[in-house]
Amino acid sequence: MKHPHMSRRMLALIGVLVPLLALFVYVVLRAGPLAPVPVTVATVEDRSIAPALFGIGTVEARYSYRVGPTVAGRIKFVHVHVGDIVRAGQVLGEMDPVDLEERIDAQGAALRRAEANVLAAEAQIQDATARTTFAEKQATRYEQLLEVRAVSAEAAEMKRQDRRIAQAGLTAMRANLDAARHELARARADHAGLIQQRVNLRLTAPADGLVTARNADPGTTVVAGQSVVEVIDTANIWINVRFDQLRARGLRAGLPAQIVLRSQAGQGSAGKILRVEPLADAVTEETLAKIIFDDLPQPLPPIGELAEVTIALPALPAIATIPNASIQRVGGRPGVWVIDDGSLRFTPVKIGAADLDGQVQIAAGLQSGQHVVVYSRRSLDQRSRIKVVDHLPDVSP
Repeated sequence: MKHPHMSRRMLALIGVLVPLLALFVYVVLRAGPLAPVPVTVATVEDRSIAPALFGIGTVEARYSYRVGPTVAGRIKFVHVHVGDIVRAGQVLGEMDPVDLEERIDAQGAALRRAEANVLAAEAQIQDATARTTFAEKQATRYEQLLEVRAVSAEAAEMKRQDRRIAQAGLTAMRANLDAARHELARARADHAGLIQQRVNLRLTAPADGLVTARNADPGTTVVAGQSVVEVIDTANIWINVRFDQLRARGLRAGLPAQIVLRSQAGQGSAGKILRVEPLADAVTEETLAKIIFDDLPQPLPPIGELAEVTIALPALPAIATIPNASIQRVGGRPGVWVIDDGSLRFTPVKIGAADLDGQVQIAAGLQSGQHVVVYSRRSLDQRSRIKVVDHLPDVSP
């Protein structure tokens, strides 16, 4: 009597478990870990792209000047302040001369004394020349008299000795004149040097520009070469930009550039590459370039302001091109997931140039017409089941 009752209970339990099991299997296969992975797909196309480089740089002055004294001293006046516009030759400040005027007067007296010594030496030359001429004539006359036995040999020898003494005296006077002239040249140089020092006490602007720093105030003692005022040439402003070396192929002087200053977001300025620096940054693996404006923005941007620079490179020949998001790394190798008859296959590729629209050329590994995975809900492997969708809601294309 109990067996029919147990069979009905068993059938009822089976009737409940079977739908639950079917539901579980359905959920596992459709929404669980065994469910197909939603992916978006792109077709490999032979396309020509116009690659572009994007870099971040800072506004810099091409020419900057640190104006300071050539000798140590105390600052007497500083006539300018930060932000002042100055002209070439304008006096920016003055140094205290201390005892410079007295030293110039003393050196002037030494110069006049040296000039007098030269005049005295020249007069002595004239006197010695006259004595030498007279001694030579006397010696010649006595030699003639000796030939006719009118004078003794001792007298003739005495005149020859007088001639030699006069010639030696003339040589000495000429040496004294040379020494006096050298001393005069030294005195003139010392005097001119002191005069130049007096001129250098006036700190003047080397070019038209803008005062960016005032490093010392009146009364401050500074050493030779120390900067008192810093001036930049506002007519020559450039952007010092860094570009990734991996993408810097084709970068050269003259290429057009688009410059967007941080203070003028959305308002680009046209420019061009002035030069590519011969020295790169080995630490950051970046290439440096100097970008100049076609027309300087007004007002001028602050020195040190960040700027975004885009360089348009020449268009490249058409080869296999895919979205940059398709590139994955498996085992340290770059490649893409290729779809063959619904199954996945990871294919290593050689990456070529890329543009700023997210397209990258593949130098080797793909052919036109193949289908590659662009975005996927989760990581893929060769055993993954996939489902191609048009768009993943939580993934930005």
